[in-house]
Amino acid sequence: MSNLFRQNVQDMAGYAPGEQPQGGDWVKLNTNENPYPPSPAVVDAIQQAATSRLNVYPDPLAMGFREAAAELFQVTPDWILPANGSDENLTILIRSFCEPGSQIVYPYPSYVLYETLAKIQDCRVERLLLDSDFQWEPQSAAAAAAKSAVAFVPNPNSPTGNRWTADQLAQLRPNDGVLVVDEAYGDFADTPHRGELLHDERFAGRTILTRTLSKSYSLAGIRFGFSVAAPELTVGMQKVKDSYNCDAVAIAAATAALQDQQWMLENRQKIIATRTRLAAALEPLGFQVFPSEANFLWTQHSTGQHQTIYEKLKERHVLVRYMTFPGATAEASLADGIRITVGTDEQIDRFCEAVAEVVGELS
Repeated sequence: MSNLFRQNVQDMAGYAPGEQPQGGDWVKLNTNENPYPPSPAVVDAIQQAATSRLNVYPDPLAMGFREAAAELFQVTPDWILPANGSDENLTILIRSFCEPGSQIVYPYPSYVLYETLAKIQDCRVERLLLDSDFQWEPQSAAAAAAKSAVAFVPNPNSPTGNRWTADQLAQLRPNDGVLVVDEAYGDFADTPHRGELLHDERFAGRTILTRTLSKSYSLAGIRFGFSVAAPELTVGMQKVKDSYNCDAVAIAAATAALQDQQWMLENRQKIIATRTRLAAALEPLGFQVFPSEANFLWTQHSTGQHQTIYEKLKERHVLVRYMTFPGATAEASLADGIRITVGTDEQIDRFCEAVAEVVGELS
C-alpha cells in the first residue's frame, strides 16, 4: 500500500524522538526534560481545570495564557500564538510560509525536525554546515538564507549548546521570508532571552520566536508552546492552526507556570549549578565537554566509542542520547557524540558512577 502515500512522504524518514521507557528504575538523561517538578500553582490549576468545563471546548485563542506571555515578553497579547507544544508552532510556520518546492535553511547539526516538517510540505532543505567552533560560514549562510522562505535557528543550539549573537542571526534574514529563532532553551542561556530581537530594527516584522514549556517550566508532559511575532504575522498563522489546538487543562497549566517565574528561576539556577559540576566530573574520565548555555552537555570521549558508551550505560538503566549526523562537516566535534541532559544531583551522581564503570571497561 506504499503507493497510496504522496511521493515525498513515501521517500522521507520520519523524525525519531528520544526513548521514553515507561517503567523501571531509570536515570533518564536523554531528552532534555527538566528533572524538577512544575510549580505547585500548576498542579492546583490542573486540578481546578479538571473539575470544571471539560464538557465544553476550550478558549480557541487561550487568551488568559496570551496575556501572561505578553506581560513576560513586554508585548501585547496579539503577538502571542499558543500551540500544542512548540513543535506545533514549527508545523504552523512551515504550513504558513512554505509553498511546495520552496526552501528552508537551518544550521546542521541542530534540531532535525525542521527538515522533517519541510519534507512533509514537499520543500527543499539547505543545511548550513557548522565548523569545529559550531559556526556557519557567514557569506554562504547569508546567500542560502536570502533565497529561503524560512530560516530556522535554534538558539541555544541542540545538541551543541552554543548560542549565536544577534549580529550572527542577522546574517540569516531571508529576503522574502521569515527568520524563526527557536528559543526552546532560552531560559538556560547565560543571559536569558526575553524577546529582545523583536525590538531590534534589524529583525522587526520578519522574525518569529518560538518557545516551549517542556524545558524550563517542567511541562514536557503537558505539550504546550507558543510563538511571539508581530500581530500581522500572528493573525495570519492563526488561520493555519487547529481550531482548538490547546486543551483546557494544558492552557491552565501553562498559564500558571508562566505566572510563577520564581519557581522556574530557582530550578534554572539548580540546573546550571549541576551542569557545571557535571562538566567538571566528566573531563577526568576522558570526555571533552563543550561549553553549553542549555540544560544539557555535548560530549565526546577520547576513545571515540560513543555508541558503545551509550549502550553500556543503557544496560545499567542510565539513558543518554547517542547522536550521529550524516553529512555533517568532517569535524571531529560534529561527527557523533553523546548529549547528556542535566538531571538532579542524585541522578548525576548515579550517572557519574555508571559512566566511570563503563570507561573503565573500555580502557
